[in-house]
Formats: sequence, C-alpha cells, structure tokens
Amino acid sequence: MTSRLLLISPAVGPALREARFYDGSSSIDEAGTARARAAAGGLPEASRVVLSPGARCRATAEALGLRGVTAPELAPLDAGRWRGRTLAEAVATEGEAMARWLADPEYAAPGGESVREVCARVGRWLESLPDGRTLAVAEPEVVRAAVVHALRLPAGAFWRLDAAPLTATELSGRTGRWNLRLGRPLGGE
Repeated sequence: MTSRLLLISPAVGPALREARFYDGSSSIDEAGTARARAAAGGLPEASRVVLSPGARCRATAEALGLRGVTAPELAPLDAGRWRGRTLAEAVATEGEAMARWLADPEYAAPGGESVREVCARVGRWLESLPDGRTLAVAEPEVVRAAVVHALRLPAGAFWRLDAAPLTATELSGRTGRWNLRLGRPLGGE
C-alpha cells in the first residue's frame, strides 16, 4: 500500500506578517481565516488529520473544517530565546549567532534546536505514517523538513524551500521512497 500525505501550511497571521519567530501562541488573522474557509471545500477525504501544536495551525484547521489530533513531532522549529522576537530584533542583538544558525544546519538556535534536529524529528514521524491519506496542517518549517527528509536532500537545503500560506505539499510513497508534488493552492487542481 501507499501512504499519502497532504501537508497544509497555515493561513497568514500577525507573526508571519511581522517576520516574527513563532512562539506557538499567535493565531491567524481575519483575512487568513476567510481564505481558509474559502478553501475548505477543496480538500480530499483523509483517513486521519493531524495538526502542529501551535495556535495558527489549530485555527487554520478549524477554518478549513478539519478536526484532528495534535502531533508533538510536528511542532515548529524551536528558535529558543528568539521565540516571539522579529528577525530584525534577533539580528540586531545576536547577528553572529543568527548568521551561523542560518548557515550551519548543525548549529542550534540559542536554547532551541538545529535544522538537522527538526528534519530528523519530522523524518521519524513521516516514516511512521500508516497507509492511506493523512492530512496535516503543519508549520512551514515542518513542511520544509518533511521535503528535505523525503527527497534525502542535504539539511542545508532547508532554508532554500518555501511553503507559502495555505498551500498544499503532497508526498506519496512508502518508507524510504517518496514522491513530491508541492505548493498547489488549496482548492486547486
């Protein structure tokens, strides 16, 4: 059998608009909610629905009409002491650490985790998926990590992948062999 995974990135909210490191509490805004509601009818049937634990993924799922279970493995990349700060604030106070974190997939954010760690965590979850279709509303960095793992890309490719708000990235296959279809708008063909 084949596992099919549809990763849905959350709708837009204040943290994304402000280029703020996500702290798990910021939700989506009215425009994001409206876009998610408009896309709700275009989702395929799924055997299971799972959610990243953050507020914006839960709110996006609700606006899409989805009920699911939270998967801690799908938590966003832990930015440590930068959580809740804007990118500009972190660069201004810890520019050297920020540059190293963005350049070296082994380097953990101060008090947080490295890109390699989030890719490994998400990869373990991906390889544990049962057969059938899974819908996951997941943070953009979780989508990136899943693609890095599925395609066996170097962890350094993580920052070169974008997961736009309310897009679907599809992985299908089985353990060790995945195919990718990425970035289609929700509700699209």
